[in-house]
Amino acid sequence: MKSNKEDLKQKLSPVQYDVTQKNGTEPPFRNEYWNEFKDGIYVDIVSGKPLFTSKDKYDAGCGWPSFTKPIEEEEILEKEDRSHFMVRTEVRSKTADSHLGHVFDDGPGPAGLRYCINSAALRFIPKEKLEEEGYKEYLKLFDGAN
Repeated sequence: MKSNKEDLKQKLSPVQYDVTQKNGTEPPFRNEYWNEFKDGIYVDIVSGKPLFTSKDKYDAGCGWPSFTKPIEEEEILEKEDRSHFMVRTEVRSKTADSHLGHVFDDGPGPAGLRYCINSAALRFIPKEKLEEEGYKEYLKLFDGAN
């Protein structure tokens, strides 16, 4: 499902293109979703595939959206990243091969994971809009929600 690069340059903003296609990183605390905590899901900005839910989002204090786990692990690929003189685990979307961010082992919850994700790689769909946007099956994630 990898999109044509020229089509993506038209569809995405410059920062979205840089992050998803060139493994870029947006600035901490100056991105769209770092402090968004409404009920909803986060989908890949390129493919539209669901990646994360607000139920698994938490404030890690790092300035980027942080999640304890993906909605469906099969949609997340992990790769070793040795850039910037570090060894980290990069997170990519399987369907679109978008760079999303990194996963670290300093998170809360049973798995202890923190998926640190660039807002520019995501599109947030509020719970109220899930059905109209074609994500009705994800409403069940919010049964009994706050």
